[in-house]
Amino acid sequence: MKRPILTILLLCFIVSFTDAQIWKLKRYEAVAGIGPSFFFGDIGGYSKTKNILGLRDITLSQTRFDFNANLKYRVAQSFNIRLSLTSGLLHATDVRGSNENRGFEASIQFIEPALIGEYYFIKNKAEDSYLFTKGKDTGFNGFIKSLDFYIFTGIGGVGYSIKANKALENFGINPGGFSTVIPVGIGSTMIYSPNFNFGVEFTGRYSFSDNLDGYTSQYSSSNDVYYFLNFTITYKLKTGANGLPSFR
Repeated sequence: MKRPILTILLLCFIVSFTDAQIWKLKRYEAVAGIGPSFFFGDIGGYSKTKNILGLRDITLSQTRFDFNANLKYRVAQSFNIRLSLTSGLLHATDVRGSNENRGFEASIQFIEPALIGEYYFIKNKAEDSYLFTKGKDTGFNGFIKSLDFYIFTGIGGVGYSIKANKALENFGINPGGFSTVIPVGIGSTMIYSPNFNFGVEFTGRYSFSDNLDGYTSQYSSSNDVYYFLNFTITYKLKTGANGLPSFR
């Protein structure tokens, strides 16, 4: 009688241990994201007394788009590091704001490399399931178990060039430059299959410059910031025997 019980306990231990190690088989992830970008500088916008929480500054005329590519490495089950490269457009205009008579407008093209750390404060319960890896854990229960939620921050740099309208050109601007930025954000992913994730991510970039739009107001009390709302797709790469990503 003792032998069957010991065998069952041993098998349970092996299965649990194997499940706990499944995520290590795919420690690398290639991620692409796209979505709207929002810029908040010294051109455009309402004064703080007319603009609670800055919500009136979020307009279609100010919105542009960005594209983001990442390579992630899973240091632990709840912690990733990622190399990120983002490119896109930002826009600032005095139309619809507290300085409409000034008439400044700037289009900003940028490229931003960054090194980011992610912490998963809610981790899905699907990817370490043997049934999930075989595609059998479906339905609403499978959906709930497939969700991740994470926060992230890091450090990066943004190189930018500015195209100004006549009014801003006449004022005199520096047409471009480079600045350090600090990304901070929150995201969520849905584990769609053993190979693919889909997700959404909201992030703010806090710049060390007050000149991303080519203009610094004498009344400015903070540096420029910009935001992304990206929709992402993730492809998981197998970990090779040498610990590097395998494309086979």
